Amino acid sequence: MDGGNHSLVSEFLLLGLTSSWEMQILLFLFFTMFYVASMLGNLLIVFTIISDNHLHSPMYFLLANLSFIDTGVSSTATPKMIYDLFRKRKVISLKGCITQMFFIHTIGGTEMVLLIVMAYDRYIAICKPLHYLTIMSLRSCIFLMAVAWTIGLIHSVAQLAFVVNLPFCGPNKMDSFYCDFPRFIKLACVDTYRLEFLVTANSGFISVGTFFILIVSYIFILVTVHQHSSGGSNKALSTLSAHITVVVFFFGPCIIVYVWPFPTLPIDKFLAIFDALITPFMNPIIYTFRNKEMKAAMRRLFSKVLSLKERSGNTSSF
Repeated sequence: MDGGNHSLVSEFLLLGLTSSWEMQILLFLFFTMFYVASMLGNLLIVFTIISDNHLHSPMYFLLANLSFIDTGVSSTATPKMIYDLFRKRKVISLKGCITQMFFIHTIGGTEMVLLIVMAYDRYIAICKPLHYLTIMSLRSCIFLMAVAWTIGLIHSVAQLAFVVNLPFCGPNKMDSFYCDFPRFIKLACVDTYRLEFLVTANSGFISVGTFFILIVSYIFILVTVHQHSSGGSNKALSTLSAHITVVVFFFGPCIIVYVWPFPTLPIDKFLAIFDALITPFMNPIIYTFRNKEMKAAMRRLFSKVLSLKERSGNTSSF
């Protein structure tokens, strides 16, 4: 991944979000707060599910993986974005740019497949409850996660293969706070019309198609729940509404950014921030505030932590 033998550009200048010093301070506080909250929230979910035997089920196994992936989504671009707020020259090397794009699309592609797996999990749990533990066994869940990571990796490498050797002769200014394929391709000093189409087909159309499949799947599940309403229907509806909200938050910005791969509207930067920072922050809130089992498990976890502190305090007093 050396960016080609004919590139005169070795780094890109990121224009960032604003040149106003006052706005940069506000953004620093805003982004830092959301980033820390996102990391702590998602790691808390992972640790709660691992430590609580009541949550050792396929649904929570997949939720823990979603939270783990969201820590990666937050960390691919946000730390550098926060760091760059106080730099006059916001630069990223050519190799660093390619590396960032690789991780963004590997993690993003993996989460895309994981959301499909979570929809399948809910379909089996609601429509085939007697066979749920047989179909969604631990081995099956691990296999599905391996498939998700493999597809995410293939999705990312397939795009990098077309752009990694593009020549860059200048200019090197990128009107963004992170690297992504649309703006990266636009700076190449060759005709990139076909590459623009490939990026749209790979990221945009796949996002639209996957989003459509997920929405249709959830509508089918909701109809099934309505037809076979029982005492557990409210719980199923609550879980499904959380899943649908996450799907909309995740796919909405992706579809807008990649279906129109070279937008000029300022909303593009907002959507990028939403996808990289707000969505990973919202996922823990969506899944914990509306999930009684998660809230009960977190209370048990905090109780254990407090009891351990009290014991250690009593021991140290002797």
